Amino acid sequence: MRQTPSKRDYPADHFINRELSLLQFQRRVLAQAADKRVPLLERLRFLCIVSSNLDEFFEIRVSGIKEQIRLGSRSAGSDGIAPTELLERVSEEVHSIIAEQYSLLNDEILPALEREGITFVRRSLWAEAQSDWIREYFRREVSPVLTPIGLDPAHPFPRILNKSLNFAIELEGRDAFGRDSGVAIVQAPRALPRVIRLPRDICDHEYSFVFLSSIMHAHVEELFSGMKVLDCYQFRVTRNSDLFVDEEEVKDLRASLKGELQQRHFGDAVRLEVADTCSEQMEAFLLQHFKLARRDLYKTPGIVNLVRLMQVPDWVARPDLSYQPFLPGVPKGLDKKRDIFAAVRKQDVLLHHPFQSFSPVIQLLRSAADDPQVLAIKMTVYRTGTDSVLMEHLARAAQKGKEVTVVLELMARFDEEANITLANRLEEVGVHVVYGVFGYKTHAKLLMFVRREEGVLRHYVHMGTGNYHPRTTRFYTDFGLLTCNEEIGRDVAELFKQITGLGTATNLTHLWQAPFTLQPNVVAAINAEAEAARAGRRGRIIAKMNALLEPETIEALYAASQAGVSIDLIVRGPCALKPGVRGLSDNIRVRSIVGRFLEHHRIFFFHAEGEEKLYLSSADWMDRNFFRRVEVAFPILDPKLKRRVMREGLRAYLADNALAWEMLSNGRYRRKTTRGVRRSAQDLLLTDLAGAG
Repeated sequence: MRQTPSKRDYPADHFINRELSLLQFQRRVLAQAADKRVPLLERLRFLCIVSSNLDEFFEIRVSGIKEQIRLGSRSAGSDGIAPTELLERVSEEVHSIIAEQYSLLNDEILPALEREGITFVRRSLWAEAQSDWIREYFRREVSPVLTPIGLDPAHPFPRILNKSLNFAIELEGRDAFGRDSGVAIVQAPRALPRVIRLPRDICDHEYSFVFLSSIMHAHVEELFSGMKVLDCYQFRVTRNSDLFVDEEEVKDLRASLKGELQQRHFGDAVRLEVADTCSEQMEAFLLQHFKLARRDLYKTPGIVNLVRLMQVPDWVARPDLSYQPFLPGVPKGLDKKRDIFAAVRKQDVLLHHPFQSFSPVIQLLRSAADDPQVLAIKMTVYRTGTDSVLMEHLARAAQKGKEVTVVLELMARFDEEANITLANRLEEVGVHVVYGVFGYKTHAKLLMFVRREEGVLRHYVHMGTGNYHPRTTRFYTDFGLLTCNEEIGRDVAELFKQITGLGTATNLTHLWQAPFTLQPNVVAAINAEAEAARAGRRGRIIAKMNALLEPETIEALYAASQAGVSIDLIVRGPCALKPGVRGLSDNIRVRSIVGRFLEHHRIFFFHAEGEEKLYLSSADWMDRNFFRRVEVAFPILDPKLKRRVMREGLRAYLADNALAWEMLSNGRYRRKTTRGVRRSAQDLLLTDLAGAG
């Protein structure tokens, strides 16, 4: 395993902290919710996405910082910020984001929704008919599944599930047994909806909703007969959700992972959220119980889990308040009636999602499952969804006697349980399921078919920048390449052999592969541009990715900038590189695109003395992708397709003045100002590649 270069080798002031940069991305998402040009229901959705992102941020990133502190670590990262200082700065930044988020919700979005006939009815404004309906709903649907727990020596504080909705109730009086603990806890089962639509005939608006928390507040006294409820406070705890499997101890990865998953919901607490009406006494009580500091408390002027509003835009039939629907296009020559193998044999096919359909990949797998000339299918799976049609075709292929192998990544974060279930289903029908290389997540996106044609075996390959997940291909921007190039086919076959078998790494003809050659080749390509610039020739780099964090790569980019190489980086999320610093990165520009679709391509372009090398990849320029994952970068060899990637994946984004943010050298971002014609890369690609809905 190639080791990451020591972070102490480079000056700390060359780098921006990953966590703080990631929080800057949340601000850019929040700006979409504030943008009045975005349809109203989509603004609500963006607001919820911020909450969902922050949940994962605490579950993984903040929990990691806290673990460093618990172990007594004082070592700083590449940026020189020690864990204790970083935790304080993260807390300050998140508190600021949440304040802006709820201000936007309460002062802008909810009033705007109400003007459109979509309202969330406050408890104080319930009409008599609404109160009657809600009381009946509580008694019929809610109360029977609740288990109130009064705290006393026989009833200790219950185990609180990660991110679940709970209520702390202050009580007065004695119950039938003479108990007067004064505090009870009620957990809201996840089976209960957090947002309930009221019947149209008892409302003034077309769409009227009420929160479960409001229903609980109104009727909590019914759970404690004869007691006086002094107050009721909703709260939510976020826990450490990172899984740890000891490489030296594990004998069966799937069995070990199952054991870890059972404990994920009860990891160490890292954040406490309470409504801003919560008393200081109750706040202190909850913080003490969960062993949290005051900085870990987040008070919200509204419901404590905005993620639960994510479904509302789907429930409201108001197309005028949502993004216009579209039909993904299909490249010429891939008509469903045609032989897709013949089409790929004729020429390489480039698919650009979500603007173009993912259906050709599904069609290829469907055809392969039924084609007697296809002898074997091999595929990597990182995320695919629980009811993936791709998996159905793989299972059918195995049942028809084909050799089907799936490299299934059990450690795909938050999809571990779904992937274990998928592994069981595939094995039951005869699919060979392997879990990659322990210690290295298999993140490469590869699908290979071995087909007998005219007495010889030919490899057909699909490689992509995104997951084999039919749903996310409708929302993530990704490229996929279909090819039967003989040399690429051999490379992919060799890579599958490495993953599933044993043996030393061999040199591949076209593919750059992590953890062996990807990072060295990226750095070498950057250095080659620098050498050209020093010699007075043209040096040019354009790269698009989700994250840029790996120190050696960043230092190579700095050196290239100083040599005179013109560098444009399109980085959606965290970026540790500082652009535009005099004498260090004068020639580097960093921008981020945040819009309707989640930017997900990884594209690397190097001028290469006029050869213009262009690679697509599943890997970001991060330590984990370069050194702790099985990743692939693959070249676009067809000149016509290379021009397409340049036009659609890079130049369109560099010209964007509608969704683009420019990164400043201090890690903050400035929205690109629109001058003249407004140009949105995503809108342009919808126009050029997709059809009307």
